[in-house]
Amino acid sequence: MSGISAEFAAHLASGVTSLCRCWAVTRRDGVVYGFSDHDMNLTFENVVFRADTGLSAGALEQSSGLAVDNAEALGALSADALRDEDIEAGRFDGAAVVAWLVNFNDVSQRLLLFRGSLGEISRQGGGFRAELRGLSDALNQPQGRVYQRPCSAVLGDARCQFDLSQVGYVAALDVVAVDSGREISVADPGGFALRWFENGALTVLDGMAAGLSGVVKNDRVEGGLRLLELWQELRAELAVGDQIQITAGCDRSPGSCQLKFNNFNNFQGFPHVPGEDWMLTWPRAGSINDGGSLT
Repeated sequence: MSGISAEFAAHLASGVTSLCRCWAVTRRDGVVYGFSDHDMNLTFENVVFRADTGLSAGALEQSSGLAVDNAEALGALSADALRDEDIEAGRFDGAAVVAWLVNFNDVSQRLLLFRGSLGEISRQGGGFRAELRGLSDALNQPQGRVYQRPCSAVLGDARCQFDLSQVGYVAALDVVAVDSGREISVADPGGFALRWFENGALTVLDGMAAGLSGVVKNDRVEGGLRLLELWQELRAELAVGDQIQITAGCDRSPGSCQLKFNNFNNFQGFPHVPGEDWMLTWPRAGSINDGGSLT
């Protein structure tokens, strides 16, 4: 086997082995969980791999080509390990996963079996079923730029280069009221135009939903309150008194880029690309067909 130590190879060849499997799951917020199918806790790589989680994995399919590796993890939900509300909130979506085959009598003897991420997670019968996706799954993502009129950058990213921490583009406010998880009311801080935060990000800073975010669909002011409606309901409970942060929204048009953000030099769209109507026109008698502007 590639990457296996001589000591571990000798242990496997001995005919009498003490093997188990261990998994380390690292969420996108940096929280790390360790799981093991052994009956005692094990520690290595600065992670404690717990034995009381009831986690197990199905057969691992790996290939030398570009096909996506497939495996499946099964486990039981518990208050100390994986909680139902964390899965529901999406905190494990896309979490990094590393799996080892380990000699539990000497954890220095181990073999890396899998490295990838969590895919679709479903719950059933008091437990969960999680799809494991290999590193080659990232190769399925579209690459390159798309020629389109709107800007293809995300506001504030490396391509946009706009600093969203500037005064006038971000506000931290306390929640005054919540309706169905999609409609959130805060005290109007003033100084922001109507609809200023539409298409902007709303991020929860504390409480049960801390770290979760959504996109603002509607932004309006009524009776001294700023009413923010999200496109999708937050996947965890947001309570009155929790603090949120909202950032200015961008509709990806050249006008907004220039007038709202003064950032047109970094506009990542192609506003002068001809539309379908122009591309489907045909020469007509009596018209000037020199390839010039049709306006």
